[in-house]
Amino acid sequence: MLEHTFLHLQGVGQKTEKLFWQEGIRDWRDLLSAAQQNRLPGKKILSLEKQIARSRENLEKGNARYFSTLLASREKWRLFAGFQRETAYLDIETTGLGRESDHITTISLYDGQAVRCYIWGENMQQFVEDIQPYRLLVTFNGECFDLPFIERQFNINLDKAHLDLRYVLAALGYRGGLKRCERQLGIDRGLLGDLDGYTAVLLWQEYRRSGDRRLLETLLAYNVEDTLNLEILAFLAYNEAITSTPFGGERLILPQQKHAFPFHPDPEVLRQFTVNRYQLYR
Repeated sequence: MLEHTFLHLQGVGQKTEKLFWQEGIRDWRDLLSAAQQNRLPGKKILSLEKQIARSRENLEKGNARYFSTLLASREKWRLFAGFQRETAYLDIETTGLGRESDHITTISLYDGQAVRCYIWGENMQQFVEDIQPYRLLVTFNGECFDLPFIERQFNINLDKAHLDLRYVLAALGYRGGLKRCERQLGIDRGLLGDLDGYTAVLLWQEYRRSGDRRLLETLLAYNVEDTLNLEILAFLAYNEAITSTPFGGERLILPQQKHAFPFHPDPEVLRQFTVNRYQLYR
């Protein structure tokens, strides 16, 4: 889809892009051909030729960041197919919403093949090395929360392309938090369906107090579930978004997640922290 995209070009908006498509200008090569045939305003030809040359160069280099900085958040789904194999799905749990004293408790990282988890006080620093190979990060609300939190805690700059599904799904009509969007799209969390971010904070607090690894295992299961579902949401969002363009035939096949789920929530912990949490922690 990226080579069908013109929105990243200066002076091209949605109306112009749709007009290009209607006129048979379907990709960058077509646009250059139209320019050479004087089918475009003369003042724009040289600028477009230079911008397309830069686009080709950056695509060949695998520089997803170049396009990410030029596309609006709701349009960054266009990056997904081209960088799918260099994508990491990312979710964090924290002790709070971002006060100076708050910190990340767990991170879940998934690349379509393997799940890796990072735990405060154990292996958290390893995340900084492990995130480096990926060119595109996929989150839900990561633009406002996950990525700024990570950059602050590790004192790093995640200079990567970023697809925040919150904005893409909202543009498609799926509004609300991650769990609500999942329900609208038919994703069932099963045993973990009643957990939320507040519960994740409580699980971590009680784990640190008691040392009971069942609590950590349940928290990690919840964190990983978020991350695995991001892959499903990314494919669903991409396919729905591209259907509204002339290129609906390029929809992606949703992969089957064949890996073993690495963590399992404890039934007693789930009962305690869902059914009884308001009585225990009010």
